[in-house]
Amino acid sequence: MRKLRNSELNRLDVEGFKKAEKVPLIVVLDNIRSLNNIGSVFRSCDAFLVEKVILCGITATPPHKDIHKTALGATDSVAWQYEEDCLEVIEELNARGVVTLAVEQAENAVMLNDFEPEPNTIYALVFGNEVKGVQQKVVSACKAVIEIPQYGTKHSLNISVSAGVVLWDMFAKLKAKNTWNLE
Repeated sequence: MRKLRNSELNRLDVEGFKKAEKVPLIVVLDNIRSLNNIGSVFRSCDAFLVEKVILCGITATPPHKDIHKTALGATDSVAWQYEEDCLEVIEELNARGVVTLAVEQAENAVMLNDFEPEPNTIYALVFGNEVKGVQQKVVSACKAVIEIPQYGTKHSLNISVSAGVVLWDMFAKLKAKNTWNLE
């Protein structure tokens, strides 16, 4: 087997990405302090054709060299916006009919492997601060909570790892349901 060169991967350019049909997913970052984590989330959002990233609270915004270091240009392709108050964002998304899901460890959380997204539904996935997680008031405002099952000794995953895991899972489940065209 031979590794493929980047030129053989047939990836979209930035303009092609912007024109492509997106997966019905919005990512909300609630007070993420690490610029490298922010950049990494952007890169995962680019990989899975996420509709938009909403940066809230202390979450830094592009352009910034430390975000760029891990995003590798994904801040140019993925749509994003900044909003100060994450709770207001969740309330507005709920009012628009978007299904808001906190990614957190909480009572009555649905394990990610058991969660089945509905077709023709837009989901907003809320990821929280590296230490404190998603704010309780934001968790309470979300329609549901999904949790990544973990079986080792640690209590959590890094936020950028969590985002990658959840985005891949949602992407795969939505693609399997043929809820949008991937061309």
